[in-house]
Amino acid sequence: MSRTPLYQAAVASGARPGEYRGVETAALFSSTEAEYPALRSGCGVFDLGWRAKLSVAGPDRARWLNGMVTNNIKDLPLNHGVYCFLLNAQGRIQGDLYAYNRGEHFILDTDAAQKSKLLEIFDKFVIMDDVEISDLSEKLTAIGLRGAQAVGILSRLANVSLPAELQIADSLWGQQIGYSLVHVEANSFELWMPPENAPRIWNDLIQAGATPVGSEAFELARIADGTPLYGKDINERYLPQETGQERALNFSKGCYLGQEIVERIHSRAILHREFRAFTFSGALPPVGAKIQSHGKDVGELTSVASLPSQNGPRQVGLGYVRRESATAQTPLTVEGATATIAKLPLDWP
Repeated sequence: MSRTPLYQAAVASGARPGEYRGVETAALFSSTEAEYPALRSGCGVFDLGWRAKLSVAGPDRARWLNGMVTNNIKDLPLNHGVYCFLLNAQGRIQGDLYAYNRGEHFILDTDAAQKSKLLEIFDKFVIMDDVEISDLSEKLTAIGLRGAQAVGILSRLANVSLPAELQIADSLWGQQIGYSLVHVEANSFELWMPPENAPRIWNDLIQAGATPVGSEAFELARIADGTPLYGKDINERYLPQETGQERALNFSKGCYLGQEIVERIHSRAILHREFRAFTFSGALPPVGAKIQSHGKDVGELTSVASLPSQNGPRQVGLGYVRRESATAQTPLTVEGATATIAKLPLDWP
């Protein structure tokens, strides 16, 4: 199993190592009770070396990629990005990724666990197209920064105006090191750089007040946000609209792989299950536990977490439930415990 470029520095600083998305990284620096709040009200800095970067170049790159993914690539402005699904002809989700227009090429950002599968699918569909796909993962790594205080720390160190959401700004770190700043969403940023420069930027962020955060706290924040993870909350069973990720879909972009099924669901409003968040009374149920209503199975849990909070741990989860049961009035149970459909994000009161 490969290790992230920051693995050695993190372990040397006392972090407990662990696996996340097929790569060894820092799992925990202190405790989730300390690290999770930093991602909310403070500023958490975390290793994103488990993300993979692919390049799509060549004269036909925009047309070809636009025909592969669910979002609009052909009209994507320079240094802007979109979130996308990759489907099969039956409309089932094969993977997810962010695509960024970098001028002479697109950068596709996904996790390392999906890289081989995506490359195999892409290779299958590059036929007569003048397109070159390459793996940038050995040349480009990333560090994440997130929390209410992230903007303040970046404003002091970034040496660039903060970009808009899903936009990239290129600059120099300390007037010497080239890097790219990506604004993912509110109070959430990524810094992309060559692997050899990651330890310097990591240390500078910590010295500026960022709290080092491992993959365990990052996973708690993901679940609290209600962000589905491919291979866990999303797989080849699911159709795009079932995941609730409308941000991945564009209904005016033209033809793409699996479009017919997506358009049929959109036009006829046919949807049998929905991705929702839940809170539980009692013990935390396991992943895969069935959600029941009146003694009948109506759904399944895909992710669960015990979130640290000021009033004690909150037992929460993500999963799918049949549409007719996805209402606050429908009584739901999981292994005998009461389950309540919750609003996102899930966080302490």
